[in-house]
Amino acid sequence: MAILVSLVALLSTLGGGLVALRIRDRLHLVLGLAAGVMLGVVGFDLLPEALEQAGRLVFGVPAALLTAIAGFLTIHVVERSMAMHRAHEHEFEAHHHGLRSVGIAAASALVVHSLLDGVGIGLGFQSGAGVGVAVAIAVIAHDFADGFNTFTITSLYGNARRRALTLLALDALAPVAGAVLGTLVHVSSLAIGLYLGYFAGFLLYLATADILPEAHAGHPSRATLASTVGGVALMWVVVGLSH
Repeated sequence: MAILVSLVALLSTLGGGLVALRIRDRLHLVLGLAAGVMLGVVGFDLLPEALEQAGRLVFGVPAALLTAIAGFLTIHVVERSMAMHRAHEHEFEAHHHGLRSVGIAAASALVVHSLLDGVGIGLGFQSGAGVGVAVAIAVIAHDFADGFNTFTITSLYGNARRRALTLLALDALAPVAGAVLGTLVHVSSLAIGLYLGYFAGFLLYLATADILPEAHAGHPSRATLASTVGGVALMWVVVGLSH
């Protein structure tokens, strides 16, 4: 049952990626929406789940928040160490073409996240059909956003469309592979929580330091701002419905 449900998550991921592909001619709106969705994923999904799974204190601070800061600083150090600027819009394209690996790393993290989503489906059905269905609904809803962001982030950092589509395909297959693993192995809740915290910090940096500035660089419009707010609101609705 878990594997069957994960196939729906596969289709949801592909759907999100194809939506991003079809509206590339309005890149500023795509980026604004993607940033809002990412902020919503971080604030409403990843961090609460990370704190639930790895909320134990380390010198007065939840372990999941420490890994979130570590994730934020990791990508910040990577970018600063390459001494790149994004002061002007024309520099942004050159900057991101020089950081293709960052886009691949971010998309790969989304693939791992989708893999863990699949593991969650498998573990949920181990706990009972009701739990499994609830987890599956959340995963299917979130995977649409994951597919959207996987394609957008990979392309944004100068990678060819073929590579973006390859990573989208991997992201779509990941929940199925995760569901298989989830029926066979047990994953430590602490390890999952620490990873989700790290990934949240990673996405937070990309959304605020890279994607939002570019979304408003050439198109400082109300429509772009509305797209960002809409992305956040969308994830609030998705998370609310999944609970």
